[in-house]
Amino acid sequence: MPSPYTSWVGQAVVLQVATGDLRVPLRGVIVGESEGAVRFRIGDGWDIDIYKPMILAVEQDNWASIIMN
Repeated sequence: MPSPYTSWVGQAVVLQVATGDLRVPLRGVIVGESEGAVRFRIGDGWDIDIYKPMILAVEQDNWASIIMN
């Protein structure tokens, strides 16, 4: 069964992430995933791993195309 993150790899997205009482949106690009985490690129080449249970939602980043044009 394919992962729900597979279709988002390489696309500009906003991840809704939660830890404890903190909920934040993160803008970037999903560049890969492992069994328990998503590799996420923020800015110019800064990759971080975000544990999958922390991700509440993945949304297309509509601002990315406006900023790049």
